[in-house]
Amino acid sequence: MFYEIRTYRIKTGAVPAYLKLVEEEGIELQKQYLGQLVGYFFSEIGPQNQIVHIWAYPSLDERERRRAALAEDRAWQAFAPKIQALMEEMENRIMKPARFSPLA
Repeated sequence: MFYEIRTYRIKTGAVPAYLKLVEEEGIELQKQYLGQLVGYFFSEIGPQNQIVHIWAYPSLDERERRRAALAEDRAWQAFAPKIQALMEEMENRIMKPARFSPLA
């Protein structure tokens, strides 16, 4: 299993608006295409205005296929600019768990 960890820095004061958009318009669409949502978080202590979401994929090929299908969806194409307007920075990591990890 591979885990995609996406971290976004959101404009100051815009985290509530970002979360509202995702909850009302985006998350069901993402779950339909991307599959297994491990978690969706916002920062409370430490660096502020951060959103972190984690998705699990059985393979990198499957991740690529699913993300490409999402990108082609017209509803996603209409939604994505709404949240991108609230972002300042994006970071994406692909992680593979150690054999002894509970998520392996």
